[in-house]
Amino acid sequence: MKTIPEIAKHGRELMQKAVDATRRELSTIRSGKASTSLLDLVRVEAYGSSVPLNQVAMVAAPEPRLLTVQPFDKGLTQAIDKAIREGDLGLNPSTQGNLIRIPLPPLSEERRRDLVKVVHKLAEEGRVAVRHGRTDTLTRIKKLEHISEDDKARAEKEVQKLTDEHIRQIDELIKSKEAEIMEV
Repeated sequence: MKTIPEIAKHGRELMQKAVDATRRELSTIRSGKASTSLLDLVRVEAYGSSVPLNQVAMVAAPEPRLLTVQPFDKGLTQAIDKAIREGDLGLNPSTQGNLIRIPLPPLSEERRRDLVKVVHKLAEEGRVAVRHGRTDTLTRIKKLEHISEDDKARAEKEVQKLTDEHIRQIDELIKSKEAEIMEV
């Protein structure tokens, strides 16, 4: 039989995973400056399967408005170039020998607003995941037997505090990402 602290720990882990996943998702959204995580979601057709770009090439940000991609295998240069172009990021890579240079164009005001909408959508998904963690945890607590109603009520309050804390973390992530995107 599980105890309230074990269930609360499980709930905390679920909520933290939701916050971490949201942080990862937000890091892939383009802001004004170059970030290697921008290409984290790009998948390349290599060796008969679709693999993440960072498994077939080294990505670097040598300048604020430039990313470079160095394929581990020269034969994948074209496939990587194609994957970046089709990656829905609005990027236009240029290949120079074994190096792919990706200049980052400045973001238009309209594009910035669109990105902020995407950020809010991802954040809402993160909040929903945190709430799922809360629901799961509360369900487990309610199913416990041989525990007083007072203890259950205290545990539920504790779970709500955890939920509020993790949602606040997501809100802070949004605020900083939004400021980063809107910064000209």
